[in-house]
Amino acid sequence: MTMKTKTAIKRDNQWLLSRLDFIWSRYFADIPQTNKVFISFGRFAKLRLGSIKFDKKTKATIITITSMFRDLSIPQQVVDHTIGHELTHYTHGFSSTHPRLHKYPHAGGVVRKEMIARGMGHLSDAYKSWIKSYRYSLGKRHGW
Repeated sequence: MTMKTKTAIKRDNQWLLSRLDFIWSRYFADIPQTNKVFISFGRFAKLRLGSIKFDKKTKATIITITSMFRDLSIPQQVVDHTIGHELTHYTHGFSSTHPRLHKYPHAGGVVRKEMIARGMGHLSDAYKSWIKSYRYSLGKRHGW
């Protein structure tokens, strides 16, 4: 009889950083990191899954991901989609030192179009599927 060890993946800030590095190198390799970029879990939020901010004092970009995504039942593709979404904002000059490409960050579906153009359509599809069931469960819980 062989003994198998099961290694549980711990979703912590180090794990988030590794996902950011992977997504950046795979899908955004053409985008230089012109300033420091940090990523971490923030507070638990049911509706705001991610955000990106620019610290004017330090010139650093801070990506915050909802702590809800620490839960291993949330598909990794959904977390990756959220990181990719925020990196798209960075690429378009929102909360970064890159030139701003659009007046508004979501104008005309530019985030989704950019993600698909960069080969992340499968992440968009996974997110779309997950968010549909997630919103349904939220609505049932809260009587919406």
